[in-house]
Amino acid sequence: MLRLGLTGGIATGKTAVAAMLREMGFPVLDADSVAHKLIEPRQPAYEQVLSEFGPSILDAQQHVDRAKLASLVFADRAKLDRLNAIVHPLVVEIIDRQFEQWARDGIRDAAFVEAALIVEAGLHQKLDGLVVTYSPAKQQLQRLRERGMSEEEARQRIAAQLPTAEKLRHATQSIDCSGTLEQTRRQVEMLAAKLRHQR
Repeated sequence: MLRLGLTGGIATGKTAVAAMLREMGFPVLDADSVAHKLIEPRQPAYEQVLSEFGPSILDAQQHVDRAKLASLVFADRAKLDRLNAIVHPLVVEIIDRQFEQWARDGIRDAAFVEAALIVEAGLHQKLDGLVVTYSPAKQQLQRLRERGMSEEEARQRIAAQLPTAEKLRHATQSIDCSGTLEQTRRQVEMLAAKLRHQR
């Protein structure tokens, strides 16, 4: 079983590609959702995140308000680095355990971990390959605006990530998500066929 990563800049089509891979029968772990769960009350990163960033990041139910946390960390690189230092090691442990479980379950061909920060966290070095989604920066901005972000927020989010060109340097396969969903799907189908053929 190949252990593959799926990454790409924010709003470059990574989630759409992950959904297509799942439809085609490949298991995909959404590492960003794992990270979100880790900062919930009574979860491993909650107390650390709270002591690092203070009670102002909590909502009325004492849950971490992800929007408040995001506006704090995406405006300050040092804070983002501190958050990642708390959460990333825990996420990597969960990813490792999930890959081991899939191997025990008899998954063949390939399994994926989908995460925004695979290259930034150095996780790609532990994987058998990396699929990188990409689309032009103008399109990323437009998609983020359509999700309700302000121009400034959108630019901050894009700037907080490694440039797409840098991610593509580590790619074993890339998928251009600037066209229609059908055009993206055709590329994903080609990737799926290649992975099944390699077995």
